[in-house]
Formats: sequence, C-alpha cells, structure tokens
Amino acid sequence: MRIENQRELPCSQALAWAALNDDAVLQACIPGCESLTRTAPDRLEAVVIAAIGPVRARFTGKLALSDINAPTGYKLSFEGQGGAAGFSRGTAEVRLSAVSARSTQLHYEATMQIGGKLAQIGSRIVDAAAQKIIQEFFTRFEAQLTTAPAAEAPSPASISRWAQLRNWWRSLFAKPEASG
Repeated sequence: MRIENQRELPCSQALAWAALNDDAVLQACIPGCESLTRTAPDRLEAVVIAAIGPVRARFTGKLALSDINAPTGYKLSFEGQGGAAGFSRGTAEVRLSAVSARSTQLHYEATMQIGGKLAQIGSRIVDAAAQKIIQEFFTRFEAQLTTAPAAEAPSPASISRWAQLRNWWRSLFAKPEASG
C-alpha cells in the first residue's frame, strides 16, 4: 500500500519540526497510542491499539529515523506486530518547507506492507482505515500546534542537536576520501 499527501500546517517550520520530534506531542496525536518511548536518539517503540475493519489488536512497534535533515525532514522505517491480527512494516518520508513565517507545508510519502488477518480484510477497507487514522492524527496534531505557546518554539540549540545527530549519522557512512 502507498500513501502520499501534503498538509499545510498553521505554524513555522521550526515549530512543526519540534512537534514532529516531540514524543509527548506524537503520543497525544497518534490514535490509540498507549505508549511511545524513545530508546535512542533515532529510535522509538510504541504500543498502539488499532481497529481496522473487524480486526482490533494491540500492536507493538519499532520506529527508526534516518536521513535526518533538521528542520526539513527525515525518513522513518517502522514495523509493528499485532499477534494473530498480523503485522505491518514500511517506510515513510516526511518533508517540511516554509510557506511563510506562520505556515509550513508538510509532505509525506509512505509505503506499507501488511500480513496476517489484516491482509485478508481487503485493500479497500485497509485503505479507508489508514486514511481515517491519518486524518485523526493531523486533526490532533494541528490542534497541538495551534495551542502551543510561541514560547515553546524550539531554540536554535535544540535544532542544532538534530543537525549534530545528522552529521554524526552521515559520518558513519561517509566514503573515505581518496588520497592523491
């Protein structure tokens, strides 16, 4: 399954970036999220209850961030296990671009595979459930953004922490320079 869309968020790019990287904000916005725990700077674990058609299950999931480019985007890999209900795994890419000082365009693309009982439900039901979950997430996310005081905007230091993580990550995979 592939999902692609964009949303205009009612905040600055810096605030949108900070909210997308705030565990408490994400937990409050993800429908059915019981817990969201950061296990490393670029890794999270989640427990989410989801109902997709007639299948209702508690999913335990792992998420990994990569290609972090603060404050413009990152890639996300995820996998979730729902016991007898099945599994899901996939990747997503999130990009932010400033429209104005108070508006940010968020573009996302995701591909996902499902298995088990979830795969037996049918793609139309799964697609409709995914769209409903995404809509609910963004409704909650935009509410969080519009109620966040301006004082909670991220400091340059917090943005630079992501830049440091990105540079460290890139250094791990940098090709050695050829010597002359």
